[in-house]
Amino acid sequence: MLPNTCCQCCVWWEVVVSYTFSFLFRSGVMGKQGSHKSLRSEFQGWHSKTLLLQGLKSDSSKCNSCRGLYVGKKHIRAIVAMFGLLGCLFLLDSLIISFFEFTNLQPGTAPNNSSEFQGRDSYVYRKQSPVYMYERLLNLASSALAEKEFKQESSNLWVEPFRQASSWKPCAERKVQSNSGKPVQSNGYILISANGGLNQQRVAICNAVAVASLLNATLVIPEFLYSNVWKDPSQFGDIYQEEYFMNTLKDDISIEKELPPHMKSLDVEAIGSQITDADLTKEATPADYIKVVLPLLLRNGVVHFLGYGNRLGFDPLPSDIQRLRCKCNFHALKFAPKIQQLGSILIQRIRKYGARRSMLDTQLLGKFIHNNKYHEGKRGSAKYLALHLRFEIDMVAYSLCEFGGGEEERKELQAYRERHFPLFLERLKKNSTFISPMNLRKLGRCPLTPEEAALVLAGLGFKPETYIYLAGSHIYGGNSRMEPFTSLYPNVITKENLLTDSELAPFRNFSSQLAALDFIACASADVFAMTDSGSQLSSLVSGFRTYYGGDHAPTLRPNKTRLAAILRENNTIKWNRFEVRVKKMILEGQKAGIRSYGRSIYRNPRCPECMCKHH
Repeated sequence: MLPNTCCQCCVWWEVVVSYTFSFLFRSGVMGKQGSHKSLRSEFQGWHSKTLLLQGLKSDSSKCNSCRGLYVGKKHIRAIVAMFGLLGCLFLLDSLIISFFEFTNLQPGTAPNNSSEFQGRDSYVYRKQSPVYMYERLLNLASSALAEKEFKQESSNLWVEPFRQASSWKPCAERKVQSNSGKPVQSNGYILISANGGLNQQRVAICNAVAVASLLNATLVIPEFLYSNVWKDPSQFGDIYQEEYFMNTLKDDISIEKELPPHMKSLDVEAIGSQITDADLTKEATPADYIKVVLPLLLRNGVVHFLGYGNRLGFDPLPSDIQRLRCKCNFHALKFAPKIQQLGSILIQRIRKYGARRSMLDTQLLGKFIHNNKYHEGKRGSAKYLALHLRFEIDMVAYSLCEFGGGEEERKELQAYRERHFPLFLERLKKNSTFISPMNLRKLGRCPLTPEEAALVLAGLGFKPETYIYLAGSHIYGGNSRMEPFTSLYPNVITKENLLTDSELAPFRNFSSQLAALDFIACASADVFAMTDSGSQLSSLVSGFRTYYGGDHAPTLRPNKTRLAAILRENNTIKWNRFEVRVKKMILEGQKAGIRSYGRSIYRNPRCPECMCKHH
């Protein structure tokens, strides 16, 4: 699928070619009409410059054998004119393809002023030359992909490699006989002010649900703190369906939209009922909550968790509390209708209206899945890969790694640290242990560059025409960093160039709502690839796909330590060996094991509390 303008150029190109051959026919350069029709039909089938050149070579031999070909002096001028015109057409074709190299799938008539790879920061906007770290491997990948272009792609790329993945079924919403349900008498009210962005807030909500059940308390619909980082004033009802949330959990805990009138005037901090991170350790246990929080709740009838986030551990935890966490995350939290509606449009356009209807789509889009009408005539990319590429300036700078940009890059990142992370730099000065950028990379602590992500996909065997949805588009370095990626995979698409300005306008100043669209696109993808397993978005999306996707929602998790070891052999490793090692690395990360003790239940819900195993 091309932008509207590009499509018009393609139509214009076809018309010009048609008239060119009509001219040659009338000039006597080509004799029979049948030869003209044959050549024109072949031109209509070509979709790239490579195929076009190959077609011209093969058709030149056909023209030599055509009856009626005449090369006498009388037609010397016609032949010269023909080659001159074709030369101009090739030049025009080159310009068109270069112009649209990074632009795909713009459905609106007005051009989008924002580049899909550029953010607001000057570090991203400034134009730079392409940066390559593994040029030799990139060339090998390009050659290997070109050889595979006309070969059958392995279907194993688009399914879970281990059969046991399909034996786990969602069942966190089931009623457990041993569960006595919510208590008759509530011990008080729990207020939550969640910090962070969309995904941190999602974790905070479900942790709060678990804590309310643990303490026999009534949960007030959580509030979201305004952050100078995220700059999003959205509240619960702007992102999720409040009534659905309350109804889904009504048999488990009591939930109210606000405090009762007689408690609204209470100064919670003054009466000592405000709980901060300083009062609870990270991943606190149920015993911590009973010891620290319950006495305050019983004394004052209310507690307020300020800046609440990841303050409840995963183990040890009673099974009914663990199950409630899963029920909250996978069943109770449905995106608001406006997000579902635009998410539905986004999925339609990614799949070029050839939309499938899976359990994932049903859970993500709700009633708006019916908007995904199948259009046989418009069917295009039936499958797509979603990539969460964590290469933003803050993450790059904080890592202390180097990414092939030389002295200019080092100065730029240091200036960013001094401006945004002064306390971090102070701690570094006091720390006597220094780890060089090279050793940081060996330890797997460096964010993957777009170039490295492309090499992993190429090593796995994804073909160049694969449609790749890029989640989060503020890539450090902009197009200079994306050039190595798009040289292998040109069909990169984002929500910014799939949706029109008018469609995105209601979401523009709400980063969490925009992130919800990325969540939908990533969770619904045929394949989801992450570059940072520690990311909350990647963690929650992969868990959602595990819960609802069965064996049709594979997730790719590169091991950065192992990948760094492979890439260190950039100057010597053969491509077939690179492929073998990359495939082995990814395969080991896809093993469908049961959740291990202490690991996130949101990321891996394969456990008896969340899912049921069918033999």
